[in-house]
Amino acid sequence: MAMAEIRCAICGREFSSSDSLAQHVKDKHREEINEKKPLSFKKIRNWIISILILTGIIALIAFLIINYENLPPTTMEGHVESNPPSHILKEPMPLTIQKHMLEHADGEGSPGVIINYNCMDYNCEQGMIEKLEEFAARYDYVYVAPFKGMDAKIALTKLDRIEVLEEYDKDKIENFITS
Repeated sequence: MAMAEIRCAICGREFSSSDSLAQHVKDKHREEINEKKPLSFKKIRNWIISILILTGIIALIAFLIINYENLPPTTMEGHVESNPPSHILKEPMPLTIQKHMLEHADGEGSPGVIINYNCMDYNCEQGMIEKLEEFAARYDYVYVAPFKGMDAKIALTKLDRIEVLEEYDKDKIENFITS
C-alpha cells in the first residue's frame, strides 16, 4: 500500500505523517508563519493602551519638573528642634530649621515669620537687604536670610502661608508680618 505524500508547502520536503510535517513547520518555518499571521486586534489594542499610558506618565513627570517652583517651606513637617544663630543671617537658613521657626520663633512662643531673598538670581536694589533686616530688628519673631536658587526675589513665609514679591514693598511685608 502506497503512502500518501505529505509535502511541506514552504520548502517542499516530504514527510511520512502529518504530525511530522506539523513539527517541521513549527521548528523550521516559525518566522514565515508569523510573518503571514496578522496581529490580533487585542494585541494591537493592548500595545496602543500601553503606549498611551507610558506617554501620559512621561508627560506628567515632565510637567511636574518644568512647573516645580523652588520656594521656602510653609509647613513644620520634617523640622528639627534647633534654632538659627541669629535673626539676621548672611548664609541660607537650613530648611529644617526654617520649618521649626514657623512653629515658634526662638524655639518657644509665637510662630515665626521668615523673609527669604534671592539676590544671586535677581537684581536687588541697593539697600534692599538692609531694609529687610530692619524687620528682624523690629520684630523678635522675624528672621531674614538669603535663599539660593529660590524662584522669587523675596518670599515671606509663616505657617501655612507664603507671599512672593518681585520687588521690595514695605507695606506688603509689614501687613504679612502683622496679620
